[in-house]
Amino acid sequence: MPLLRLNVSGKNDHLGEILCSSYNRGMARQRSAPQQTTRLRYEQFRQLNGKHPMMEAVPDLCVNYKARSRHKGKVAYFNYDLASEMGLIPSNHARNINPELEKELLYTFGLFIINEYDQIHDIKYPESEIRPHQYMATRYLQLQHPSKTGKTSGDGRSIWNGTIAHHGTRYDVSCRGTGATCLSPATSLKKRFFKNGDPSISYGCGMCDLDEAVEAAFFSEILHQNGLRTERALAILEYPGKLAVVVRAYPNLLRPSHFFRYLRQGNYQGLEALFNYHFAREQENGGFPKGHFAPHEKYQLFLDKIVKDFATVTASFEDEYIFCWLDWDGDNILMDGGIIDYGSVRQFGMFHHEYRYDDVERFSTSITEQKHKARYIVQNFVQMVDFLKSRKKNNIHSYAHHPTLVKFDREFLACKDQNLLRKIGLRKDMVLSVFEKHRRLITQFRSEFSYFERVKSKQGIYKVPDGITCDAVFCMRDILRELPQILLCKAKTLSAVEFIDVARSQYAKKQDLELNGGRSKRVARFQKLYMEIIAKAAALANMERDKLLLEVCMRSSVINKYDRITGNSVAIIVQKLIQQKPKLSSDQIYQLVQDFAGHQLLDPEKKQPQHDGGAAYKYKKQMATLMNGLFKIVRDFRESI
Repeated sequence: MPLLRLNVSGKNDHLGEILCSSYNRGMARQRSAPQQTTRLRYEQFRQLNGKHPMMEAVPDLCVNYKARSRHKGKVAYFNYDLASEMGLIPSNHARNINPELEKELLYTFGLFIINEYDQIHDIKYPESEIRPHQYMATRYLQLQHPSKTGKTSGDGRSIWNGTIAHHGTRYDVSCRGTGATCLSPATSLKKRFFKNGDPSISYGCGMCDLDEAVEAAFFSEILHQNGLRTERALAILEYPGKLAVVVRAYPNLLRPSHFFRYLRQGNYQGLEALFNYHFAREQENGGFPKGHFAPHEKYQLFLDKIVKDFATVTASFEDEYIFCWLDWDGDNILMDGGIIDYGSVRQFGMFHHEYRYDDVERFSTSITEQKHKARYIVQNFVQMVDFLKSRKKNNIHSYAHHPTLVKFDREFLACKDQNLLRKIGLRKDMVLSVFEKHRRLITQFRSEFSYFERVKSKQGIYKVPDGITCDAVFCMRDILRELPQILLCKAKTLSAVEFIDVARSQYAKKQDLELNGGRSKRVARFQKLYMEIIAKAAALANMERDKLLLEVCMRSSVINKYDRITGNSVAIIVQKLIQQKPKLSSDQIYQLVQDFAGHQLLDPEKKQPQHDGGAAYKYKKQMATLMNGLFKIVRDFRESI
């Protein structure tokens, strides 16, 4: 395997050397492996030994821990597709576990940190169980911590295993559930260190429950298959007591909160080191062009990417009804807008825009507030870049009307318009054509669409197990799916009563569906604008209107799938799987995840599953019964939160 060389230049050119030398040392390193066959077949795992270039590039960001082997584990899930993408296994590797692979996974990721509690109490572990290298937990800003400056917050139950490069992409790999670090909220609040697994404290014992690990694997794979940026579960190791270590991977696991820690503290040197590390890393991964750039050019490239990424992803979250609890500290989001930490992530079946997650001490943002929080994240990055340029930190409010934020607003609305055209069922080339030629028409239609989408039940706000919500009245995915079929068959638009009957949700009460004059006019205007968009798209594509309507029919039935997964359905499905877990192998769990991701594919450009009910046909009768039961759960909760 050739040595890695990276063309990086600027004030801290040594960062590129750090990135490369760490990789090259990993390639040359040897350690004892379970068997010689493992050494030959799975040697790439040996790079994930705790060494990470950030330890040298930004040492102040890291809290380093020795780690020891964790026993009595077994592989509950392994993502063969992701492992192949990362070069950890050959692309033609069979999609089933073998003893050598299982031993390698348990050795590489079956870890407990030797934390401050262990050190204070002078707890000794056999030298043979202590790993040769340290593993880092990283510091980042979290608003729920008392200091509000990132001095005590960060990875409370996670460590980073290292990086691995394959086919032009370098991935970060981390493990959650490996023990309590000094950065957990419990340590900050109680002013003491905790033993790994201490049952007296839940949010600080360093453990991860099996059900949350499986839920993260399920959800992240479904969203990934639908083109959303998200961390993915590479593996889940199961331990007694339904505990787990979940192995997470992504091309760059840095969060905005890593940067905002230094910004809040006014720490110029730390911020500059982290920025240069991040820029070099993104150059390696293709996020920024390769080559030499002056500092001011780097800053502009950085801000342009931040604006594009956060405007795009926030518009997608809103339009796909994804609740991610965005807040300005940038804790629950990755630097490119990717999703991380699935503990509070939900996908709604409708636009339940009053839902808020209850985090005991505070309620979360709502789905409509995510845009404002993303905008404020961008504003903080503008402040950060100005600080890097001038070495002077100005008040955040002085950037409230910065041109970069105007760009963000413009990009957000453009994404919203294009997303709506895509949801109607237009092909990508048609979306761009109609967007460029008939922007005003799209904006008018989006206004009518948003009216129906945001109608709330008169029942008002009420409590749910993890927060509060108010039900949406209309399911707009249903009207977008059914309307083109009806128009083709009837050759005329729907009456107000018919329209409401198609769009009404299971939550709608009689008083929510009253047809006054204003609502009837909106029904008529909605359909008029819809048909104008179809007509304009047909003209631009030189197609007959009905031919395009037929195409829209087929595409919309995929994009606006009837039985779409929601946060509630995922939670119930995972509970059912955990109950069945003793009867399910890790490979069956993997296959279930893959089948569900395929069943929930909402992209008509991708090949759709050719069978009904996922991959139930592949299994014995018992598994087919389980799969059918899981799909019924999806249908039953398709409109929920």
